[in-house]
Amino acid sequence: MVPSLLFEFMLIGLLGVASQWFAWRFRMPAIVVMAVTGLLIGPVFGLINPEQDFGNVYSPLISVAVAIILFEGSLNLNFRELRGIGRPVFRISTIGAFIAWILGSLTAHYVAGLSWAVAFVIGGLFVVTGPTVIMPLLRQAKLKARPAKVLKWEGIIVDPIGALLAVFAFEIITFMTAANPDVSQILLFFAGSIFAVFLGWALGRGLGWMFEMGHVPEFLKSPTVVVVVLFCFTIADVVMHETGLLSVTAMGITLANMGISSVSDMRHFKENISVLLTSTIFIMLTASLEVDTIIQIFNPHIIGYVLLMMFAVRPLSIFLSTIGTKLSFNEKLLVGWIAPRGIVALTVSGYFAGVLTEAGYEDASILTALTFALVIFTVVAHGFSIGWLSKKLNLSNKGNPGALIVGSNPFTVQLAKSLKEANYPSIIVDSSWENLSLARNEGLDFYHGSMLSEQTEHHLDTIPYEYLLTLTHDKAYNSLLCTTFIPEYGRTNVFKVSPFTTFEDNGYSSGLVSQVGGRILFNKKFSLEDLIEKAENGFTVRQTTLSNKFTFKDYKQSKDPETVYLFLIKPSGQLKFFSEEMRTVPAAGDKIVSLTKEKETDSNAGEE
Repeated sequence: MVPSLLFEFMLIGLLGVASQWFAWRFRMPAIVVMAVTGLLIGPVFGLINPEQDFGNVYSPLISVAVAIILFEGSLNLNFRELRGIGRPVFRISTIGAFIAWILGSLTAHYVAGLSWAVAFVIGGLFVVTGPTVIMPLLRQAKLKARPAKVLKWEGIIVDPIGALLAVFAFEIITFMTAANPDVSQILLFFAGSIFAVFLGWALGRGLGWMFEMGHVPEFLKSPTVVVVVLFCFTIADVVMHETGLLSVTAMGITLANMGISSVSDMRHFKENISVLLTSTIFIMLTASLEVDTIIQIFNPHIIGYVLLMMFAVRPLSIFLSTIGTKLSFNEKLLVGWIAPRGIVALTVSGYFAGVLTEAGYEDASILTALTFALVIFTVVAHGFSIGWLSKKLNLSNKGNPGALIVGSNPFTVQLAKSLKEANYPSIIVDSSWENLSLARNEGLDFYHGSMLSEQTEHHLDTIPYEYLLTLTHDKAYNSLLCTTFIPEYGRTNVFKVSPFTTFEDNGYSSGLVSQVGGRILFNKKFSLEDLIEKAENGFTVRQTTLSNKFTFKDYKQSKDPETVYLFLIKPSGQLKFFSEEMRTVPAAGDKIVSLTKEKETDSNAGEE
């Protein structure tokens, strides 16, 4: 047995992060790995049972975590993203949610055998998907922009709506079955929901104003946001149960659309907190399940209900609600299939299972098993199928992960051409239209704008590009870009051209700039000026395949000392850019792409 609550809490956190790493390392759906981990340490081996061990702290802990996760997700909902998808998002979140509620309730009654009262409560709840399960899948599948945005917006907006539908259904049931019906209860529900939205909006506006006026110092901004989120959620939930989720969503959307730079700066902190909370909370929920609940999942009525929800209710609600929108058939098919349920469904159903059972609805006792069956079936099915299905429907960014190159000049054009010839996507970004003429003339993909512009964030699709290469003449700008985008691309995938030169440029100290963000590309002795000079004076791109007879050592000896080693292509297709911090040693079968002056003549070299 676990010796203490502290050890148990540490174990849950450790296993949560380990599950995320395992999923990343072996390219598996993170939610599936977390669910299996929770089941193994909980009901399977009986190591822990967080619900019993944490006692009264368990439910508030789950609720607070869900509130923060939902708030973090809503911070990404900028209304500018709705251009072109506003109509389908609105339809899915309203008409689609209503259709899913009605069809889900009918299915729960006729297939799962629930009474009408319990069926309509659980039918309302199961319209949710949620950022805790949608976001990991979107990161995994690398969908094209439109279906990804539709799924993201739906997941965050419908989460509180599903909880509210369940509360609304329960209030209607209470009203209709009461000996002395009191219509004020229904009015109180609507008043509580309106209050929750207003509270979230007011706190969002107030917090944004304080940040803009400088009333909160930088080091207190993140803690202040977390505390205000908890305040917002708690007050709304006290006034009307389950409206806290609606309130924090309204607060997040309000802040996201105020255009406050400090809120954008905190987004990476919130994402880190969200990933940690998602990992730990999902493991806590699955580890708290009883063996009897898991056995109950295999009830034919429950399995039949889950299958109908996945293959009939969800697709119908999407196809019917998106009639007349610009979504293509393939996009409707994908969105109609992807609807995993997660933390909100598990937590809210647990609450209603207790409330309905106390109200005399004995069939509510199977709600936990029913919910978990839907969660585990959808998480596994959608987690393992989204990548395959999106490729089949031509809705994923196909091909190898490429590079986003900042700065248009003769060298970057050569580099982009070499990537294109090697079948790796690339795009050149520059704020100068004149500089971009080089890329345009070569037929390369380009984007006119600044990487730090908000317009670029909304209009440039960065999903196909795994690497960021900064090669502008402004060393400080290169370092700033690297520092800004490290959280998005990862520290090992962000590069900058060498800041070292024989003279001081633009008044900046190369020694200082070299210490800020990003790994140095190629070799620190080659400045951008050196690279451009080589590209303009006879150096050409060559691709060579190493072998057991022609090793990397032989390759270097056969080359001019001024050769620039650009990137390496592994037999698996993995792309690696050369850097002095590069740990990979080129081996037999690897292809080396370089900018060199002389053509190889060695018969053992596989030059192409």
